[in-house]
Amino acid sequence: MQSYIKTFSEISINDIASVGGKNASLGELFSQLTPKGILVPDGFAITADAYRFFLQENKLVQPLNELLAKLDTENFSNLSYIGTQARALITQANMPKLLTDIILQAYHQLSEREHKQTAVAVRSSATAEDLPTASFAGRLESFLNIHGEENVVRAVHGCYTSLFTDRAIKYRVDMGFGNKDLAISVGVQTMARADLASSGVAFTLDPDTGFRNVVIINSIFGLGENIVQGRCTPDEFVLFKPHLKTDFYPVIQKKMGNKEWTMIYAANPDAESPVDNIPTIPEKQDLYSLSDEDAITLGKWCYRIEEHYQKPM
Repeated sequence: MQSYIKTFSEISINDIASVGGKNASLGELFSQLTPKGILVPDGFAITADAYRFFLQENKLVQPLNELLAKLDTENFSNLSYIGTQARALITQANMPKLLTDIILQAYHQLSEREHKQTAVAVRSSATAEDLPTASFAGRLESFLNIHGEENVVRAVHGCYTSLFTDRAIKYRVDMGFGNKDLAISVGVQTMARADLASSGVAFTLDPDTGFRNVVIINSIFGLGENIVQGRCTPDEFVLFKPHLKTDFYPVIQKKMGNKEWTMIYAANPDAESPVDNIPTIPEKQDLYSLSDEDAITLGKWCYRIEEHYQKPM
């Protein structure tokens, strides 16, 4: 059953069909760029074949296809009904014992590599995701600060369910993918303690203008879901890309955002939600969430990543 699990060290960017765009990119970064000093937390992918096995064992392929075929793709008048029914089919299904066993085996092996029972992020990775023409960011679920066997398996199940959020169903129609013969992979990755520091998103060009000579970094305090979901106005750092390989100072502009929310680990690890989202105190809102030094380090990493992929990232 090895086809159901792949460690990041076994994954490359050529594995999108098996592990989805997000996991393929993480595997490529981990296996190819960790040796070059770019720090990527370890993890593994539960493959699209595992999701197909989940559907087959629960006899869901035909009911889901019949349900999604009834979607009004012109006006989406029944989108809420179709989405609710599809999610119910997935939620009420059982995680097959075989799949549970191999997920937990991979989780334990990851913990052994980390020398502790590690907290993990469990993230959806769609097989049509992170392509040049499509991104499912914010449309599929992520689960953060997940501890323990039962919670890991439950989070994977939750990722499967999120393939049928109303937003995800409509997005697939809008992008021309359709909603038949779907597959999803799930990534399980060691958590970085961003709850104690900051997180964000970086671009190796200006996403608004396409200008190629800058790296733009958006950052907030705490875990990154607030930036992915658009809940926070981030700090922004603009770095002049040609200076990232010289001794010249590359930060050419920075702008402070309000950083309205900070997502942190829940005080009680057994709480219903493993994370808390709290208002950022005014004193921290008036501080940058990254130092210039850290922004420059990230900028240099981004430049190396762009060189590796030979395209803007």
